[in-house]
Amino acid sequence: MFDLGWTELLLIGVVALIVVGPKDLPGMFRTLGRFTAKARNMAREFQRAMDDAADEAGMKETVKDLKDIANPRKMGLDALNDAAEKFEKWEPKRPASPGPATAELTEERAAQAEKIRTAMADKAQARRNAEAAPAAAPEAPAAPPPPAPDSKSDA
Repeated sequence: MFDLGWTELLLIGVVALIVVGPKDLPGMFRTLGRFTAKARNMAREFQRAMDDAADEAGMKETVKDLKDIANPRKMGLDALNDAAEKFEKWEPKRPASPGPATAELTEERAAQAEKIRTAMADKAQARRNAEAAPAAAPEAPAAPPPPAPDSKSDA
């Protein structure tokens, strides 16, 4: 409350001893102690009255709610983190053996994939053959493409 060090208290005691005198000094300290106790009791009562008024106004619940809002555990962030962690680790379960419809689709898809691979291999071979043929034979001038039919002359 008051920032008094030992030197200040000693100075106050010496001044009080000179002003009041040694005979009345114990009575003055007793009175000062009673006054200080009454002031502390009044401050304590005032604090209690303020706390009671705050309770009646619902301030404690408001303070509790605000603290809960700031608390991540109360907000459910832990549950959210757990759910996100489970989602990241989740792997779908695959059936041990495919059902009859799935097996048919699998065979059909395998056949289609084989057709695509075969067609791609044939095209690649044809391209290689086409690239190799002109390199082996001297290049002949290409014939000009036939003229496109003019739609205006037909009409």
